[in-house]
Amino acid sequence: MAEPKKADKAAGPRPGGAQAGKGGQPARPKGGKAAPAAEPAAPAKRASVSGTTPPRMRERFRSSVVPALMKERGYHNPFQVPRLEKVVINMGVGEGKENPKVLDFATADLQAIAGQRPIITRAKKSIANFKLRENVPIGCKVTLRGPRMYEFLDRFISLALPRTRDFRGLPTKSFDGSGNYTFGIKEQLIFPEIDYDKVEKIHGMDITIVTSTKRDDLAMGLLKEFGWPFRGAETSPQKVA
Repeated sequence: MAEPKKADKAAGPRPGGAQAGKGGQPARPKGGKAAPAAEPAAPAKRASVSGTTPPRMRERFRSSVVPALMKERGYHNPFQVPRLEKVVINMGVGEGKENPKVLDFATADLQAIAGQRPIITRAKKSIANFKLRENVPIGCKVTLRGPRMYEFLDRFISLALPRTRDFRGLPTKSFDGSGNYTFGIKEQLIFPEIDYDKVEKIHGMDITIVTSTKRDDLAMGLLKEFGWPFRGAETSPQKVA
């Protein structure tokens, strides 16, 4: 009588399962080459700063400011036109060395205004007359570039300046001789992002607009094309050779 075949020989490979090789490891396919490794997942796309809508002020620069300055100055290349590089907002908080809570409120206000987290500025040296020690926090500042810069300037011209009490225009004598424009704001309440009921103390700030040109007259012409509200009674800065 013939012996029955062994079960392991009679039964074929399990459907859907991989055949095991030596040592319990999965067997390699024919040809001796290992199966290709899975491709790594693509990195997540970085979120846009200003969403899907481009900044209105940047579109105005490309569509109207550049052609106007090229015609006025006789430029042959659009890249010869001066451009805005960055905006620096500095808020001094002298009480921060004694009461850190005041500095925290000022930092929160500046973050709401600029839409970007500011950094803490510290004293560079000790001054005995002011009771100031080196490396003590005395304020905060933020630097805006790109879409955030254009969006801040748009909100500042369209919303903040009209809320200023007895506003008669910004001075034209605040250029530094290198194409940069600096002016001061007495209180942060002119910005619509600030809630009046949550303000602990009124703080002023200095705003510096840095341009790509080194001439004050070219920087002033650039800001005028953006609709910058200069005072009409003051004289324009002298042209620097």
